Amino acid sequence: MTAIDLGVGLQRPIHRPARASIVDWLTTTDHKRIGILYISSAFGFFAIGGILALIIRAQLVQPGLSVVSNETYDQVFTMHGTIMLLFFATPMFAGFANYLVPLQIGAADMSFPRLNALSYWLFLFGGLVTLSGFATASGAADTGWTGYAPLTLGQYTPGPGLDLWIVGVAMVGASGILGAVNFMATIYARRAPGL
Repeated sequence: MTAIDLGVGLQRPIHRPARASIVDWLTTTDHKRIGILYISSAFGFFAIGGILALIIRAQLVQPGLSVVSNETYDQVFTMHGTIMLLFFATPMFAGFANYLVPLQIGAADMSFPRLNALSYWLFLFGGLVTLSGFATASGAADTGWTGYAPLTLGQYTPGPGLDLWIVGVAMVGASGILGAVNFMATIYARRAPGL
């Protein structure tokens, strides 16, 4: 701690806020920090989705151009749609809501702070599991981001890429459900008197 010299031998201490460590961010249950984690993770997925969009556009710049193979194009198309809808747009709203809703209703925090943190980690790990399909020998899911049959049958999508996609999307779905329950409980039960 340092001090400011006020003259005549008087000093006033300067209190600087302690810097948050990585462990503090990884173990936080504070709604503001979780909101920031949601927003920053969503922007990370947005960057990946943007790179995939560039690959799609490069493939479609001229008829018959082959920047990537047909199978890779299907994987890129599927993952781009999944990322932009489920890993960017929806979590971005969840991040802003995590940050703002308790402040708007006069609550100190969410009703279930640990559930709020679990919801974030399910979202992040679900996104990473889905993207891990690119690391498999057969590649990521290539069924389109909607996952309609018959493209989801084993003969059209061999390998674990689609399984990883399903597990990841299920984790993100569970994250959204837990987050929604927490928001409803917070808005209903933690609203300040008079609001």
